[in-house]
Amino acid sequence: MTGHLKRILLAIVIFLAAALIYRLYRDTQPGYSVFDLLQGKSAGSQSYTPAKNSVLAPQDVPVLARFNEESTKVVAAVLPSVVSVNTTGKRVEVIFRDVFGRPLVGRQVDDPRLGSGVIVSKEGHVVTNYHVVQNSQKIQITTGDHQTFNAELVGTDSNTDIAVLHILSARKDFPALHFANSDEVKVGQLVFAVGNPFGLSGTVTQGIISATQRHFSDSGNDLLQTDTVINPGNSGGPLVNISGEIVGINVAIYRGETRINVWQGVGLAIPSNDVSNAFTAIMNHGSSAPVNGYLGLTVLPDPVSVDSSLGGTRRGAMVAEVAPGSPAANSGLQEGDVIVKFGDRNFNGPNELMQLVNSAQPGQTIPIVVVRNSRLLVVNATVQRMPPRQQQEPGK
Repeated sequence: MTGHLKRILLAIVIFLAAALIYRLYRDTQPGYSVFDLLQGKSAGSQSYTPAKNSVLAPQDVPVLARFNEESTKVVAAVLPSVVSVNTTGKRVEVIFRDVFGRPLVGRQVDDPRLGSGVIVSKEGHVVTNYHVVQNSQKIQITTGDHQTFNAELVGTDSNTDIAVLHILSARKDFPALHFANSDEVKVGQLVFAVGNPFGLSGTVTQGIISATQRHFSDSGNDLLQTDTVINPGNSGGPLVNISGEIVGINVAIYRGETRINVWQGVGLAIPSNDVSNAFTAIMNHGSSAPVNGYLGLTVLPDPVSVDSSLGGTRRGAMVAEVAPGSPAANSGLQEGDVIVKFGDRNFNGPNELMQLVNSAQPGQTIPIVVVRNSRLLVVNATVQRMPPRQQQEPGK
């Protein structure tokens, strides 16, 4: 073997030895090398061993597996009956500006609103919130199978915040849901909210009934409270039980601060009995106009303890807000007053007080006993008929 060939073989051996030593070194270091390139690996790739099996099989958690199956069954039965309600309201002017912020031109455009609804008759009658369709010029319904229909307004009950629409179609086989008896609803009961939050159609959330008979103002009815996620666009959609029955119509997000406009754990729904009564009245008479008493009060939801030495009761309702120009304001009631007696009636808490106000006859002047600055006062308030509900933002 010539000296030249020996030198070539020695160089090859030295190169292979150096390559092996470098490879062993690279295996202990992070990063990307020429060996990765030669093996077809991309930069940044890492070796991994994926899990081959789930950590638990359905038979290991039979109760949860059954709950999972039953939940999907309820949702599948309810979804076809839930619709999107798209409305065109009054026209508003939009100002277009240049890059410096200077107004260029104004143009009148439609003010669209989006809410939810639920089909309650095979003929295509839909229940939604009054505030979703208030002042609408045009209403369209999109069903669960993505068909869009024009709809007509049958009637409204602004006090309950309920409106009834009719889908303009020759169909007589729309999938309708049944009203449950909301008087039988219990705290802790499992419920599902279905609707179109933020325009995301067919959205389902699950939770429980957190409280019943929530009554925050004498201008509204008792409401169901739920921790089910309810966001803008859910208004008018159903709150259903495990049988797929309507226990309530989603109406609001309770907001302690006005800047909060997404779910904060407290959703509110109109009880199904109130909705059913409004629906029946609208279908029979074209509108529902109950004569309820009104003072313009908002009270805190929890009762307030009162020094028993001031009167015969130990519980009262604290006034949280007095509507300007309302009968309560005209009577001299103030924020922070604690009402302990309404006329000749004592009461056990704020809910019962609101029921007394609503049941009072318009035109009747009623003495109201309050505690203010640790003193008992009597103010006389003249009850008025409940005014139409003020327009709210869709989905709020």
